[in-house]
Amino acid sequence: MALFDHTPAQTNEEVVSGDTAASGALSVTVVETQFVATVYEKLATIYDYFYGPTLHPGRVEALAHMRLRPGSSVLEVGVGTGINLPMYPSGCAITGVDLSRKMLEKAQRRIDEQRLGNCRVLPMDAANMDFPDDSFDTVYAPYLVSVVPDPVKVAREMVRVCRPGGRVIVLNHFRSSNPLLSRIETAISPFTVHIGWKADLDMHAFLAQADLHPVSFEKVNVLKMWTLVTCVKR
Repeated sequence: MALFDHTPAQTNEEVVSGDTAASGALSVTVVETQFVATVYEKLATIYDYFYGPTLHPGRVEALAHMRLRPGSSVLEVGVGTGINLPMYPSGCAITGVDLSRKMLEKAQRRIDEQRLGNCRVLPMDAANMDFPDDSFDTVYAPYLVSVVPDPVKVAREMVRVCRPGGRVIVLNHFRSSNPLLSRIETAISPFTVHIGWKADLDMHAFLAQADLHPVSFEKVNVLKMWTLVTCVKR
C-alpha cells in the first residue's frame, strides 16, 4: 500500500519494465566527475537566477513529501548553493553535500547570513559518501541524478545512508515517454550537460538498476517535465 496520497507507484506509464530496464543504458551521454565539477563551478554565480524560480514548485512538493517532524535528520545530496536550506523546519537537522567548492561557499554564506543554525554543508562525492549506514531519516537528491557520472551508484549510496523505514526522494527530469519528445531529448542531451543536466535519463532503467521501490510519482514544475519520486527504504 502506498504511504502517500499521490499518484500510485504502479501506473501504466510508470511500471519498470523487467530485463530491458535492468540492463539498459541510462543515457547516450557519458560524463566524468571532473566535468560535472567544472560545470557547476561555472554555474555557481548564476544558478539561483537560472534555476531558482523555474524549479521552485518541485522543491516545495518534495518538502511536503518528506513529512518532517521535529528532530528529523535530512541529507540533501547535491545541495548546491543551499537554495533549499531556508525551506526546512528549524527543528530538523539538515546536512548538505556537494562536489563544487564554489557552490558550497554560496551555501555557507546563506547559512551564515540567514542564521540557519540547524544546517551544515560538507564537500563530498555523492557516489562515495563518508556517512555510516542508516544515518538519516530522509535522503533527498534535488535535480542531481541526471548530471552525475553514475546515477545508480549515487542512488545506492543514498539508500545506504538512509535509515530503514526512511524516505529516499529523487526530484529530476527524466526522458519523456512520448516518442517524439524522447528522440529530441536524446539528441540534445550531449549539449544540455553543459548547463547541468542530461535530457535523456531513462527513469525505468535508473529505478531498476538502483533497486529503488517507489511508493509515489508526481509530475512537477512548469509543463510537468520533472518527476518527484518518493521511495521508502525497506
